[in-house]
Amino acid sequence: MAPELRTERELSLEFLRVTEAAAIAAARTMGQGDRKYSDQVAVEAMREVMDTVPMRGRVVIGEGERDEAPMLFIGEEVGGGFGVGEELAESCPEVDIAVDPLEGTNLCALVAAAERGGLLHAPDIYMDKIVVGPSSRGVVDIDAPVKENLRNIARRLGRDIEDLTVIVLERPRHKKLIDDVRAAGARIRLIPDGDLSAGISAAVAGTNIHAVMGIGGAPEGVLTAAAIKCLNGEIQARLVFDSERLGV
Repeated sequence: MAPELRTERELSLEFLRVTEAAAIAAARTMGQGDRKYSDQVAVEAMREVMDTVPMRGRVVIGEGERDEAPMLFIGEEVGGGFGVGEELAESCPEVDIAVDPLEGTNLCALVAAAERGGLLHAPDIYMDKIVVGPSSRGVVDIDAPVKENLRNIARRLGRDIEDLTVIVLERPRHKKLIDDVRAAGARIRLIPDGDLSAGISAAVAGTNIHAVMGIGGAPEGVLTAAAIKCLNGEIQARLVFDSERLGV
């Protein structure tokens, strides 16, 4: 096995430990009604285990900036490759990290990693997105009308539009989008938060989710894009600066 592939595989297993620690820590706070505390323990658990990973990591999308968490802020150095001898440090790859230790209310801990410079340092603003699974790659266009995208997805899947389910964040800014999806004949699943895990579900067979549409957070969009790439789906996205589209 090539050294690069071996390193990638080893880091993947290490990141599994990182997300597992955050998820378990947050799960122990279920039912306490204190989301900030849940987020805090997830962040602390993720940070503690991340410092054991043999890498020289740099947080490019961090929990600290967005949720006032005490660590994992943008620019923070993480991993076991710091403060060690030069020879050992050189054996630890330089990695950019995006994290979300507790996504929405889903007890879903996420880490995306890439070679240095491989992840977009998305500002903490909004992002318009359309996400589909592997079967619908290449048939959607973020600039196309909703009905056209749904018709193309249905045709690719061998279904009627009425058989499709689209996830949309339940926000006032999505009123027209919701009206357009329903006018086209598709079903909608409205969610209060967690468009990151929703995007992943669109690329996983058996979820009965065929697309995710609408405006959500830009940092979550980067994490979603990393997951969708691994799942061979497709995401198209663009940053949103127009306050009128956001209803503010």
